[in-house]
Amino acid sequence: MYTSQNNRSLQKHLIGSIAAALFCALFAAVYESFSFGVYSYFMLFAFVVPLLGCSLPYSIMVFRNRNIPGASALRLWNSGIAILTVGSIIQGVIEIYGTTNHLTIIYAAAGIFFLIAGLMSWLLFGKSAARPTADHN
Repeated sequence: MYTSQNNRSLQKHLIGSIAAALFCALFAAVYESFSFGVYSYFMLFAFVVPLLGCSLPYSIMVFRNRNIPGASALRLWNSGIAILTVGSIIQGVIEIYGTTNHLTIIYAAAGIFFLIAGLMSWLLFGKSAARPTADHN
């Protein structure tokens, strides 16, 4: 039987990102059902960030089973996606409330910083070959 520890870890991250996307979609639906007809695109489409930012690339890596990022690169990337998702939800809440706040740009800047750090960590330090290892019983 051939297994890869990195592939299993990536599968867990994939399941977590799908769960995060589903939670964001459910949260937006419930929140906007109580918003008296006011809606925000940031709130409606907050689920897209973890879906396209994590689920899509992780599923491609799981099925290709090579060049899987290391743990630090995955953590940095996931942190960036989480920051962007929370920033989108907060921007949606602020818009639904009917006000503006220029400080929400910090979420975008911090999220992009973590995404770049995760990508650099993967490219420079964290390439895992994810070669199958024989599991002898």
